[in-house]
Amino acid sequence: MQREAALFKALSDPTRLRLAVLLAMHGETCVCDLAEALCEPDFKVSRHLGILRSAGMVEARREGTWMYYRLADAGSDLESRLQDCFRDCFTAHLTVREDLLRLEAAACRRE
Repeated sequence: MQREAALFKALSDPTRLRLAVLLAMHGETCVCDLAEALCEPDFKVSRHLGILRSAGMVEARREGTWMYYRLADAGSDLESRLQDCFRDCFTAHLTVREDLLRLEAAACRRE
């Protein structure tokens, strides 16, 4: 039950929930694009992604100076269902739709 509690604790912050939903819908994404999508500074988004990473929810890879994040493979039925819910249950949510529009328009500095 500790793993599940840690998972829900990590998702209890609105910014982290938004990040999890964006990663579920968009797939692997650079931290700078996620920051633009959420209208938050890179350092704040990186800190929240670090918390999600510590909880085992996201994985990261480095490409040069850029960090890319994606949802980790589901380790349990609960995690799998949560990831499905992120993709399906939030599609009509206004904040998520706005985040996705900004994500699609993001022009990260790496380009």
